[in-house]
Amino acid sequence: MSGENTRVIDVRNLWKVFGSGSPDSAITRAQAGESRADILSSSGQTVAVRDVSFHVGSGETFVVMGLSGSGKSTLIRCLSRLIEPTRGEVRLNGTDLLAMNDDDLRTVRRGQMSMVFQHFGLFPHRKVIDNIAYGLEVQGIDKDTRRARATEVLGIVGLDGWGDHYPQQLSGGMQQRVGLARALAVDPQILLFDEPFSALDPLIRKEMQDELIRLQKSMQRTIIFITHDFAEALRLGDRIAIMKDGAFDQIGTPEEIVSSPATPYVREFVNDVPRAKVLSVRSVAINAAAPSGARSVKASSKIEAVIPMLLDRDEPIAVVNDDGSPLGIVDRSSIAAILSAEQR
Repeated sequence: MSGENTRVIDVRNLWKVFGSGSPDSAITRAQAGESRADILSSSGQTVAVRDVSFHVGSGETFVVMGLSGSGKSTLIRCLSRLIEPTRGEVRLNGTDLLAMNDDDLRTVRRGQMSMVFQHFGLFPHRKVIDNIAYGLEVQGIDKDTRRARATEVLGIVGLDGWGDHYPQQLSGGMQQRVGLARALAVDPQILLFDEPFSALDPLIRKEMQDELIRLQKSMQRTIIFITHDFAEALRLGDRIAIMKDGAFDQIGTPEEIVSSPATPYVREFVNDVPRAKVLSVRSVAINAAAPSGARSVKASSKIEAVIPMLLDRDEPIAVVNDDGSPLGIVDRSSIAAILSAEQR
């Protein structure tokens, strides 16, 4: 994970209440432990986001995962003030977004922050190149400069040669690449994704996940990614927040969540996850010295990477940190223990 100590986004005690009347009563009742359903049935008010706090570091991909109705899409819209939060703070590089006037907010949206939605929202009457350049056009950038930037970004997302086509001539996956390119064209520090791949076919969805992972490795943007798919969250997230009824049940790395689910709700998602694909060798390393001449594997490698090595030869494997320093060993028994726990 990048930028852990540099908080680009800092969300503090964020609330969003929908419904007529003052939201204060609903918040007070929620703080006292009343459920969302009880508050709704008696007051007609929905506590969509419930006292949420988290931060996202520079270059980090922070995934918010939750089922339909959990409040995740409301949350991300509050972060950009497409929906006005009821209470709390959203700080961007230390500045409170909720205290900004309309002009300052427009400046942030046009230059610092871009959003990619599930529905591509492309202009059907504009060519791909002009769709991508739209954000620069809004900024008042001259035509030659914005088309040059749009052409550059078109290549970054793998759509060289498609600039003069119209959106309806592209497949769903290609249209989503255009949406991503449009977001990247303004060179934002922050990217907000609201279930951008959920409408795509499984194979195209995986391609787009791969594309985002590739882009993030080279561009290192600060990303908040919303999804209802736990497998997608595990693939993309440096850290994951599991959201339920407007609140966060748990925040942690994929490995932390899979190895130590904090609540029964989180455990429901974790139960079907192949641990060998998520947990690192570090999590099963034994504190012991490796035999002379032993094979080695990095501590950050996934467990599945060492299984073929141990099947090939029943000898301990040295586990080393990224700098090459020894951490311990891994052997068949340590791997068997974690796989047995998964079966149970």
